Amino acid sequence: MSEVPVTLAGGYSRPVPTPEPAESAVVDFTVDRSSPVPLYYQLAQQLESAIEHGRLAPGSLLGNEIELAGRLGLSRPTVRQAIQSLVDKGLLVRRRGIGTQVVHSQVKRPLELSSLYDDLQAAGQSPATRVLRNETEPASAEVAGALGIAEGSDVRVIERLRLTHGEPMARLCNYLPPGLVDPGTAQLEATGLYRLMRGAGITLHSARQAVGARTATADEGEQLGEPEGAALLTMQRTTYDDTGRAVEYGTHIYRASRYAFEFQLLVRP
Repeated sequence: MSEVPVTLAGGYSRPVPTPEPAESAVVDFTVDRSSPVPLYYQLAQQLESAIEHGRLAPGSLLGNEIELAGRLGLSRPTVRQAIQSLVDKGLLVRRRGIGTQVVHSQVKRPLELSSLYDDLQAAGQSPATRVLRNETEPASAEVAGALGIAEGSDVRVIERLRLTHGEPMARLCNYLPPGLVDPGTAQLEATGLYRLMRGAGITLHSARQAVGARTATADEGEQLGEPEGAALLTMQRTTYDDTGRAVEYGTHIYRASRYAFEFQLLVRP
């Protein structure tokens, strides 16, 4: 195996017509010429991993194909194929007069009882939160049924926009039964809801969850930075503590271009 350092110029939060040089980030790629895995695929996988783990931030510029090919000792068509595969995935974009640029990484979240904040932080995605609502309102029939309380009972409604690298990724709406926790807006912007619940002595034990898909309304598209009619992932989740009490009901939407759920399937003997 041969290991070749590749220098990638980066540091722009958004493309500009006449970018100025920024500090370079050095990312090492390993190419195994004896492997049956095609060289373009090896390079593409390592580029994708660097994007997903934040080593190549959104806005980073890749060197041109000739430069990358020379540094890696690969043919230009091989490098072009690797880059095109990530362009097709929406991770890179070719901009005239600028070059090939990192757009964003797609967050792949395992289906388990964890919060989006914790998952993003663990993936090095720099999560941030904008609180849209934090108030009390009467429970609708849907919310009351999920939480096991009387319709019209007061529930805490927490609606937030979750961002990574300054870009919106999801809109989260959570309903909490009365008297459970009473987080302030500053707390919700600083950390995840599940962390606050655990800090209040609540043991999160299990959840019932449904995942679906639909298209974005005009308002949703504006909030999430997507056009009206763009694909959204949806999730409804009811979470229970170790006594079997429903402690949270959430209804969330995610940008399908930025987000995916991962499943692990086991084969029955």
